[in-house]
Amino acid sequence: MQSSLSLSLSPHTSLTIPRPNQSSFTTSAKPINLRFCGLRREALGDFSPLLTRRVQFNSITARRRSAADLGVSASLSGGNGSPPKSFDYDLLIIGAGVGGHGAALHAVEKGLKTGIIEGDVVGGTCVNRGCVPSKALLAVSGRMRELQSEHHLKALGLQVSAAGYDRQGVADHANNLASKIRNNLTNSMKAIGVDILTGVGTILGPQKVKVGSDKVVTAQNIIIATGSVPFVPKGIEVDGKTVITSDHALKLESVPDWIAIVGSGYIGLEFSDVYTALGSEVTFIEALDQLMPGFDPEIGKLAQRVLINPRKIDYHTGVFATKITPAKDGKPVIIELIDAKTKEPKDTLEVDAALIATGRAPFTQGLGLENVNVATQRGFVPVDERMRVIDANGNLVPHLFCIGDANGKMMLAHAASAQGISVVEQVTGRDHVLNHLSIPAACFTHPEISMVGLTEPQAREKAEKEGFEVSIAKTSFKANTKALAENEGEGLAKLIYRPDNGEILGVHIFGLHAADLIHEASNAIALGTRIQDIKLAVHAHPTLSEVLDELFKSAKVKAQVSSPVNEPVAV
Repeated sequence: MQSSLSLSLSPHTSLTIPRPNQSSFTTSAKPINLRFCGLRREALGDFSPLLTRRVQFNSITARRRSAADLGVSASLSGGNGSPPKSFDYDLLIIGAGVGGHGAALHAVEKGLKTGIIEGDVVGGTCVNRGCVPSKALLAVSGRMRELQSEHHLKALGLQVSAAGYDRQGVADHANNLASKIRNNLTNSMKAIGVDILTGVGTILGPQKVKVGSDKVVTAQNIIIATGSVPFVPKGIEVDGKTVITSDHALKLESVPDWIAIVGSGYIGLEFSDVYTALGSEVTFIEALDQLMPGFDPEIGKLAQRVLINPRKIDYHTGVFATKITPAKDGKPVIIELIDAKTKEPKDTLEVDAALIATGRAPFTQGLGLENVNVATQRGFVPVDERMRVIDANGNLVPHLFCIGDANGKMMLAHAASAQGISVVEQVTGRDHVLNHLSIPAACFTHPEISMVGLTEPQAREKAEKEGFEVSIAKTSFKANTKALAENEGEGLAKLIYRPDNGEILGVHIFGLHAADLIHEASNAIALGTRIQDIKLAVHAHPTLSEVLDELFKSAKVKAQVSSPVNEPVAV
């Protein structure tokens, strides 16, 4: 799912933004992880166009560039064996999550003979234990909030009797959705001729992978797409019943009266929305001094006023949960807190359950990376801006790429898919660098939060280093006709931009359908569209899209004509 944003930028970030011919990006900030899902249309069952497309495998040789053309340079010596002379596949993908799926579909479209290895189930974290089932639960929480809001319904002239829910029915809805999407992903790949290989994939050497216990396959190019697992800090004992991760929470085996959520990022916020809608009281435990540390501060402040303060939620900030003991023998879950700065004991909580929402950790153990002289960094596979794997000596490993959560650049399912597509473009002859600052993220609370690009502190830090001015524009949902018709006027859109040339640096939205609205800004950044141009776009009335229409129109840009489009920024 949710595969979690890990764009390592913060008010304290040390930032180097390379152009496409560079291969460096440094940051000193601690990644902020959030996980969300971006599925291509084929995943939802519409793959008939692919069935009619003729795949010309014989054209591969003519279109494929050599390793030298791709800028790959690394020695194959050092005891790792020699690459095979011929290959079972043009492209082999280790991991069949959303990232691997997106790469596989694009590879077949480009005429590559493609295989994909899955050691668990197709769909990976996103579909089976993340963004897909979580959105099913959030759909339920959204309906419950509507039905429970007597004031809101009365304003619309509606009268509804007391709302209730069937816990097992809600859990079944989430499980059934995951099963449906998983089957659609599997069928979409089978229908176009992708070989699905079942078993754990282990790299044996250059262009060679073992599948399961004995099968060995070779490939011209290999993509690692193994994803991530929930990160559980030391001292926390997970029993899967009273102390749980998001994997367990999505099964909704119980709705505790009082649950502590460790971490107030995207995962924690979404589950607080679900649990409070279903009747739980929530306590946030956050190590930093403020809640929602990954958001633009202004958006976070408004979100706290709407999503936390009016609900049955309290919180402890600036504290670590150093020890969590599951409930047993009639005793509650016990949480020991210490001050994050002084490390002195701070408090002890006794609750019915605890959800560990402290982010994600890369799933890269057992990949056989040592066989190609690759050392992970905090578990992440080191890559350059083209997703090419870097070995322990700083050299590029020929024909080996890594995408998605496993490389840690941006822990979002749709980012993984975009990275996979970028790799396929490269191995079929078109150089491509993905602009990660154009990739949007969303938190599906009620109302939603979305963002793309830089936060205001990040933008101001960048401006100070590079010597340009930053301006801010804001519009309120209270001025939008469609939002008022829905009686959902609570919300804000914020634009961060350069007034000298109209470059969009970041857009942040809190309000109704924010997750859908962000893409106009995302696409503008990706295409290099300047504010003075997008001001001329026409939006249907009355629609929520006019929130962004007014946002761009309110920006004050000095330049009247567009300057050349910037090259992509590689993170």
